[in-house]
Amino acid sequence: MTEDFHLYLDSADLPELQACLPHPVVHGVTTNPTLLKRAGIGRGEVPGLLKRCIELGARQVQAQVYSSDVDGMLEDAAALLPHFDRGQLVVKIPATRQGLDAGARLIAQGVPVTWTAVYAPEQAHFAAQLGAAYAAPYLGRLDDAGVNGLALIAQMQALVAQRPSSGTRLLVASIRSREAYLSLLALGVGAITIPPRLFAELLDHPATLAAERGFLADAHALP
Repeated sequence: MTEDFHLYLDSADLPELQACLPHPVVHGVTTNPTLLKRAGIGRGEVPGLLKRCIELGARQVQAQVYSSDVDGMLEDAAALLPHFDRGQLVVKIPATRQGLDAGARLIAQGVPVTWTAVYAPEQAHFAAQLGAAYAAPYLGRLDDAGVNGLALIAQMQALVAQRPSSGTRLLVASIRSREAYLSLLALGVGAITIPPRLFAELLDHPATLAAERGFLADAHALP
């Protein structure tokens, strides 16, 4: 697996994203139909939203297909891809039987793919086997379902790490706290996507800000 870590912002709300971007620690922006609905973004507006994110410094953006059959997924991807330079758009596809088929076809064409809604270790294994850019499990949703989400993601990470040549990263979503974020880093996952509200919590430590204020006050008092 590649060594560099990818941090994504998980949102389709442009004002939220503009409050975080540009910033060098952010690799990109992830969206899905639920986030689009919440932000009031229609299908036709998705390319414009994501192109704006790239203008704001995102290196990659992710958009999800809307169909459940292979042909429909490929058509959805084909409608999105022409709006972006090669490699800028990662196509998100649920890790269903049909989704694995459609994603493999896109990967064969050189399109980066995220298999999302990954709930089982074997799904992460298949993603790495097929050369996905990312496999996306949901930590918070796993915990809500009564599963030890961190332990399950550790299993997935071990399976993905067995295929370093694939370049596949776990892209862990549904992150609700700084503690969860740090626990995932300790597992060595290759990517995490967080809501913009958590971005501020991670970057704006109160003690650091207080120290800065003290330094600035002393700097102004210097002769």
